[in-house]
Amino acid sequence: MSTSAHTGGEPRTRGRSPAPLEMDPDEFRAAGHALVERIAGFLASIRTRPVTPGEPPEIVRAALGAAPLPERGAPAGELLERATSLVLDHSLLNGHPRFLGYITSSAAPIGALGDLLAAAVNPNCGAWELAPIASEIEAQSVRWIAELIGYPPDCGGLLVSGGNMANMVGFLAARRAAGGAEVREHGISGPPWRVYASAETHTWIQKATDLFGLGTAAIRWIPTGPGLAMDLDALVTQIAADRARGDRPIMVVGTGGSVSTGAIDPLPALAALCREQRLWFHVDGAYGGLAAALPGASADLKGLALADSVAVDPHKWLYAPLEAGCALVRDPERLRAAFSYRPSYYSMDHGPGAPITYNEYGPQNSRGFRALKVWLGIQQAGRQGITRMIADDIDLAKALFDRAQEHPELEAGTLGLSIATFRFVPADLRAQAAESTEYLNRLNEALLQRLKTGGETFLSNAVVAGRYLLRACVVNFRTTLEDVEAVPEIVVRAGRALDREMRRG
Repeated sequence: MSTSAHTGGEPRTRGRSPAPLEMDPDEFRAAGHALVERIAGFLASIRTRPVTPGEPPEIVRAALGAAPLPERGAPAGELLERATSLVLDHSLLNGHPRFLGYITSSAAPIGALGDLLAAAVNPNCGAWELAPIASEIEAQSVRWIAELIGYPPDCGGLLVSGGNMANMVGFLAARRAAGGAEVREHGISGPPWRVYASAETHTWIQKATDLFGLGTAAIRWIPTGPGLAMDLDALVTQIAADRARGDRPIMVVGTGGSVSTGAIDPLPALAALCREQRLWFHVDGAYGGLAAALPGASADLKGLALADSVAVDPHKWLYAPLEAGCALVRDPERLRAAFSYRPSYYSMDHGPGAPITYNEYGPQNSRGFRALKVWLGIQQAGRQGITRMIADDIDLAKALFDRAQEHPELEAGTLGLSIATFRFVPADLRAQAAESTEYLNRLNEALLQRLKTGGETFLSNAVVAGRYLLRACVVNFRTTLEDVEAVPEIVVRAGRALDREMRRG
């Protein structure tokens, strides 16, 4: 006897009306053409739109409405038309040329079309037999990314959701390498394990140590020196102190472009130290790693090629639509050791020449076809186009930094890769900025909130040496010199008005 819930009516038969989610070819074609027309118009007009509508939550919720779960379905074309209006009219536009806030790039239009194609076929990229060409496209994309940044192209790797997951894949490979087979069965045991990272490292490291059994106390936060790069001498001292205490160092995390300022750790020196100390060397290059493709990239950044594992984000400097991170591990067997299980219900070929099976390379079983949009974008731009766009972004950040240095009411902060920081300083406080730090921090923090909702530009923040700074990050192929040159006056105009209000208050 069946234990499933009875729904009423008979099961589907060939003579019955189509399933509620089916669309016949003519309906799909009409809805699709209408949607593409709306998107093409949106892309053509993006420069003239506000970066963000700056609406409070109640306005956004009112636009969506509070309707209960629909009892009956509605025509697909009508739903898509309403959804398009909602999304285009009530979204922050990270493809806008004056979106300079976070490290989320303008998305390549070919990537959007690639996502449509990927979703239409809907391969499950967890197993080769479920996604034969998709799996091979992913493998080729991973190889191309490795080639682009100078990493060994015969490495292991896969596409994941973003930088957090790419870094965690490297972390888990390191954890398995340190603990051997025992760590799978018994978890972390013995003396405390230690992981070393600079004070500028992204918060993924806290999540990783928390989630994967080491605990956040396992992190040794190494101070930074000039340029906010990791202090190598302090690292050596800390490792020696931990070993003397009986702790167990397992890995060093180098940063290839910090989130706050674009700082780059001395990666070649860290690689040499890790070889000497028999530690896993991981590089968080989620933001800056792809800039290693530039002919003029620093030797420190190019040192990521020496790492045991590297994280980069195609949805940053390869301009792929979200989501697309990439984890690279020098020895592919380290990934299989960390992630592979082979239950009887997996039908997989493990013989010589067997195809790649991505559920053995990362934490997911069911996986979407992320690679198609990345693969298409790499081919459309080619190495020359990719490096030109990255170099342009870096040059534009430099131009903004220079304008901040020149402006009498702005104080330049830091410049690293394509991140420039600065702050607004009222003219009458310029001479005593050091004595006015508390007020200037409050002023610039409030100024940032005003800029974020003003719609003219979108910035974020960094705190450097106790100063609250405005932060502009250019990872946007639509941004021009005219856009970055407009930012200082937008900031100063809003800053003057806010300063008057705060002093009156």
